[in-house]
Amino acid sequence: MEAYQRWAKALFEVAILKRLKRTGYAYLGTGSESIAEHSFGVVFCAWLLASLVPEADTDKVIRMAILHDLAEARIGDLNSVNKLYDQVDEVRAFQDALSGLPFEEEALSLVEEYLAQETLEARLAHDADQLDLMVMLKEQRDLGNPYAPRWLAYAQKRLKTQVGRRLAEALLQTDWASWWLDHFVSPDEKA
Repeated sequence: MEAYQRWAKALFEVAILKRLKRTGYAYLGTGSESIAEHSFGVVFCAWLLASLVPEADTDKVIRMAILHDLAEARIGDLNSVNKLYDQVDEVRAFQDALSGLPFEEEALSLVEEYLAQETLEARLAHDADQLDLMVMLKEQRDLGNPYAPRWLAYAQKRLKTQVGRRLAEALLQTDWASWWLDHFVSPDEKA
């Protein structure tokens, strides 16, 4: 039963990510999302990116995306301003969070690979993280936030893969509401 209690604690730790907010939005001035909301977008984007690259191990990319912000339950979401002043032991936070889980060894290996950014899968997971941020920033830009374009350019420069850069270009050229709004535009309005 002791092992199950450890696993239950892990579920509570992951659940806290639903309530912890990403801190960068305060500096942007608009927008808000939890770490878990962001992580869902990253996982979906990771699956999409990996599916577009035949040589990528899709399952590995998705697992890296699931893990990429797990440590933030312990260290918080440090934005760019915070990182100028705060230092955290992210590796230790990951180790502590994953300790005693049935997939501890595999997860720690994935985290190490993700942090090193040397493999295709790690770079795809990284780009998924940046692209999810870009989705939110593009929405804010389309809604009139004057700072969002600068943030978008910064995030775009951090992309590491060709497929990530191509998807970013498409994001920048697509209206954030077009996925649903285009269904309601009459043929006369399209002309």
